[in-house]
Amino acid sequence: MRTTTAPDAPHASDAPGTVAELVARGWGDHRPGLKFRDADGRPTALSHHRTAREAAARAALLVDLLPPGAEPHIGVLLDNTPEFPFWLGAAALAGAAVAGINPTRRGPELARDVLHTDCRILVTEAAHLPLLRGLDLPGVRILITGTEEYEALLAPYAGAAPGDAAVRRPPGPTDRFLLYFTSGSTGAPKAAICTQGRIAAAGHSLARHFSVGPDDVHYVCMPLFHGNAVIADWLPALAGGASVALRRRFSASAFLDDVRDYGATYFTYVGRAVQYLLATGPRPDDREHSLRLGFGTEAGAVDAARFADRFGVRLVEGYGATEGGASVQRTPDTPAGALGRAGAGDDLAVIDPDTGRECPAALLDSDGRLLNGEEAIGELVNRGRSHFEGYWRNPDAEAARTREGWYWTGDLFFRDPRGFLYFAGRTDDRLRVDSENLAAAMIENILARWDPAAAVAVYAVPDEAAGDQVMAALALRGGAVFDPETFTRFLAAQPDLGTKMAPRYLRILDAMPVTATNKVHRVALRRTGFRCPEPVWWRPPGAPGYRPLGAPDLRTLLAAYDTHGRRGLLER
Repeated sequence: MRTTTAPDAPHASDAPGTVAELVARGWGDHRPGLKFRDADGRPTALSHHRTAREAAARAALLVDLLPPGAEPHIGVLLDNTPEFPFWLGAAALAGAAVAGINPTRRGPELARDVLHTDCRILVTEAAHLPLLRGLDLPGVRILITGTEEYEALLAPYAGAAPGDAAVRRPPGPTDRFLLYFTSGSTGAPKAAICTQGRIAAAGHSLARHFSVGPDDVHYVCMPLFHGNAVIADWLPALAGGASVALRRRFSASAFLDDVRDYGATYFTYVGRAVQYLLATGPRPDDREHSLRLGFGTEAGAVDAARFADRFGVRLVEGYGATEGGASVQRTPDTPAGALGRAGAGDDLAVIDPDTGRECPAALLDSDGRLLNGEEAIGELVNRGRSHFEGYWRNPDAEAARTREGWYWTGDLFFRDPRGFLYFAGRTDDRLRVDSENLAAAMIENILARWDPAAAVAVYAVPDEAAGDQVMAALALRGGAVFDPETFTRFLAAQPDLGTKMAPRYLRILDAMPVTATNKVHRVALRRTGFRCPEPVWWRPPGAPGYRPLGAPDLRTLLAAYDTHGRRGLLER
């Protein structure tokens, strides 16, 4: 029987120059490297060596399939199957770039994503073929994984090794590796350019920060077409010599079973994933698992505490966009609710976008609650060095992001007197109520304290006369019933709920609408506003509490919008 000595975890001196180097490290390592469920649902595993071999075979195939002069870009339209990391590895070895194609996109929008990124090859699976039916994709060759034709294409390259094939030359740090679409709330998604050098350094940094080693198993349950799963989960595993375990699609009910079956120690999350996990029924064995850490964004302090209390797992909130324009470094002395401070050499500032001046420091009470949000919240701006590498074929978006020589993140923050930064939402989520600017995330953090709420989303709806009004969608925990009097008393007891922050409208939902990456689908919520199929409660101006928004109320409201010529804003 052959045995393999596990390599030591990488040290600072082992910092890779490219992702290709990380992929090639698996060659000759016969420990389990890639775990997944087979067609019958049984856990199975491939070695690091086998995973590198599959990547090398696809790299050689890719080099032969690319037409002369074509951009070395591959579209990947897959769930989290083994083929996805195989093709990520293949792109790295060949000096090519992967464009992650979102399977929730449809028709011309999906075709636009493929063509905009100049993909001449699109890798997909049978389950996604209906999405491509009828699309005009001139010059794009479609490879369907799991078919006899696909296996026949790969067969001649079975003996390939890392370094055997590259598009132009051995891949270098400046070669494009990812063209990953940012999930903007308006307009067509932008394909952020991520080079091998920057992405390899990010994976190495996270592996060091979280002490990732060969005994770790990274559970990848967020979609690999999104930067979170690739940059914060797959890459640190490569850099630390850890195994990767795949979940085809996120499932809250299957989460703990997967963690136990794979021996997972680390996972990443975005959006509402943590809330979905908390919404599952408690089990006596909730703490019987191997997980030691979760890393992600948007869990919120309240739910992070609930998660740690129930599952015994610490969640670490981070900040860093796919674009690489700004990042916040967490340190051991980071206070609860904060993400960290600017890294050494970075010049991050919170800027009032209306005046261009730096916002004053936040005033926090003894419980860490913000007291001067109106003046302290602004857009996080990087005034110093930036790792932003641009958007593919989108100069206007690049110019907007880097105006005045600074990198504008599009995210709202506030900073305490010691320099610690706190996330306050997206600039798109800013509301203007009675001439005051409010951040939706700050109101969400307050409403999340209400125990019957499993998930909260706050967004703007047009006021009938001017500006906005606050609307909140509440998904209640199982068995909970909305009680307007209890909710009104809860609001009155919150010392940091400003006079303009209380929601005018409340939409009561069974489940929050989300995007493919489990982020709240705010566009859909804003689009329907208070004219939606679910029950809506409202508090008319001057009223002491909430009442159902009935048909007579709606007619009166719409007449007021007509009077001020603002009904059209409800259709935006």
